[in-house]
Order: sequence, then C-alpha cells, then structure tokens
Amino acid sequence: GQKILIVGCDPKADSTRLILHAKAQDTILSLAASAGSVEDLELEDVMKVGYKDIRCVESGGPEPGVGCAGRGVITSINFLEENGAYENIDYVSYDVLGDVVCGGFAMPIRENKAQEIYIVMSGEMMAMYAANNISKGILKYANSGGVRLGGLICNERQTDKELELAEALAKKLGTQLIYFVPRDNVVQHAELRRMTVLEYAPESQQADHYRNLATKVHNNGGKGIIPTPIS
Repeated sequence: GQKILIVGCDPKADSTRLILHAKAQDTILSLAASAGSVEDLELEDVMKVGYKDIRCVESGGPEPGVGCAGRGVITSINFLEENGAYENIDYVSYDVLGDVVCGGFAMPIRENKAQEIYIVMSGEMMAMYAANNISKGILKYANSGGVRLGGLICNERQTDKELELAEALAKKLGTQLIYFVPRDNVVQHAELRRMTVLEYAPESQQADHYRNLATKVHNNGGKGIIPTPIS
C-alpha cells in the first residue's frame, strides 16, 4: 500500500476524525498555544496514526472572529517540513477549505506544496461557483509554480441534471470529471460510528466507488492541466 499523510487545513479540524475514530484531533495551533510556541512541539505531539497506518495532522485555526485562520496552515506546513514529516511518504493530501477567500488557505497551492488539486463539488450553483473560483486561484499560481488542476470530483447532492452540469463545468475549465460519487446513506451510518465507509462497510457499493476514485486519482498523476476558468 501507499504511505499517506493527511494534513487538515480547515479551522473546523474535522479532516482526520474518521481515520482516527475520534471527535477531533488536537491541532498544531492549539498544541502550540498550550506548549508556548510551535518550536516547543515534537512531531509525535501533532501527528497521529490511524486506520491503515494513515498519518494525520490538523493545522487548526483561531477562535471564530479572531485572527487569520490561514496563518495556521502556513505555520503547520512549515513545522511539518522542518520536522521531517514528509519523509517516506507516497501521498500527502491537503484538505483545504472550498471557498478559498484568503491567501493562507491557498498556501499549499501558492507555495508549491501541492502538485495536483482535485476540486470536490456538486451540481449546486454555489458549489460550481466555488469550483470556478478555485480554478482562478490555480491559474494564478500555475505559471509561476508547478501546481495543476487534476480534475473535478462530483459528490452527488441529487440536484437536477447534476452529472451533465458537472461534466459541462469540467469541459469549460479544460479538465475532466474524474469521478461522480453517488449519494448513499451508508456514509452517514459510517460517520455516526466515527469510521470511513471503507472501514465500516468494505463490501458496500459505496466503498467500491471510493476505491475506483482512488485508482483514478492514482492513474491521473502528472496529467494535471492549467485550468481555463469562466470569467
């Protein structure tokens, strides 16, 4: 199997909880606040190992209404690099906020940390609007750095003509719809038990969809494009 590191870049700090079977992981920012500074932390303080030996880190963010949440992402990635978190890792997944409104969240894109971006969206208007906005961000940094758009992943919301809309948007952006993930209640059932679908119901159709998605992303490595967002 591949060695995987997940870096949650969302102030909600909920990217890793199903892998760790926990409410929420202690974030780098909150641990740094308790310890006095980031320099006082060790890698094992912030990195937890979960299901299938997936390594998990949450960057965290400040209290709502105070400070810049994007700073947490910057602080965290710098800490991880300095402490060798990326050694012997095949895949690093940065789970970033979809509505990238500030530069901090765009850090994995901006600083050449991420090579390929997959935008998870649905057929709803605002989700498609956000996907186009993220594409604008990728375009902005694609020429100076190596970041590329890997494709769109549609997480079905069961809205009208969802598949057609997702495919049409992908075409407009010059990319592909990598996968259409159908909606299934097994996802909620797994979440209630703090598990991923692959662990909770490995034989389910939904688990197969996620396996297929992973294979598609793996096979798509290095084939990303510079997007052509709608102005």
